[in-house]
Amino acid sequence: MSTAHDLSAAIWRTSSYTNGEGGACVQVADGFPEIMPVRDSKLDGDPTLIFPTQAWGAFVTAVKGNFLSA
Repeated sequence: MSTAHDLSAAIWRTSSYTNGEGGACVQVADGFPEIMPVRDSKLDGDPTLIFPTQAWGAFVTAVKGNFLSA
């Protein structure tokens, strides 16, 4: 099942780990209840991945844990 989300008002922010040299950059848009829109900054729009906020939070926590222990 797919649900369309209106992201026309999205304000995208880029990962703080972006180095400014055109590398892999992830952007997210806050302010959408229950979802976290995620996209690749180099693709300027589509495709956008939509994650439930709880799943996104678990992913970020896991990444931070692995990053800090590496």
